[in-house]
Amino acid sequence: MSATTTVNEPPLTGERADLLVALAKQRHFLRFTTRDLTDEQAGRRSTVSELCLGGLIKHVAAVERTWADFIVEGPSAMPDFTTWTEDDYAQRAEQFRMLPGETLAGVLADYEEAARRTDELVATLPDLDAVQVLPKAPWTESDEEWSARRVLMHIVAETAQHAGHADILRESLDGAKSMG
Repeated sequence: MSATTTVNEPPLTGERADLLVALAKQRHFLRFTTRDLTDEQAGRRSTVSELCLGGLIKHVAAVERTWADFIVEGPSAMPDFTTWTEDDYAQRAEQFRMLPGETLAGVLADYEEAARRTDELVATLPDLDAVQVLPKAPWTESDEEWSARRVLMHIVAETAQHAGHADILRESLDGAKSMG
């Protein structure tokens, strides 16, 4: 796993390279849970949870895309969660399911595009210390700021957490494990 560069750019080193390696590793584990599955299997609930593997990857892609937008655009890239209605939460819940017409290949391709954009940001952001005020949400402090670095670390943590969820879902589905 190495940092992405173009022909004219030197390879990334230091913190940026470390962030890219951490992201790549967690993304690998998440994607690996879907190996050899059909679309039907990727959309099947295997626990009492509403989660399925395809839906979980859809969610991680959407979250990563939103946080990448936040790094660039600030809080306007994210919803004001304090005004969300039941319909907004119901629509968000669709992120966790594979809907009719969606395929595992399509979900994985969308995730790859979200990851590519984040990787590009890691490589090209002028300053990882640049901060944005978090959007309004019941779980954030008023005027709380996060640096681009902290957002990227959050994406790594979120991806790792969901890779663990995916491992449980896969094992519950057919006994396959990511490790061991």
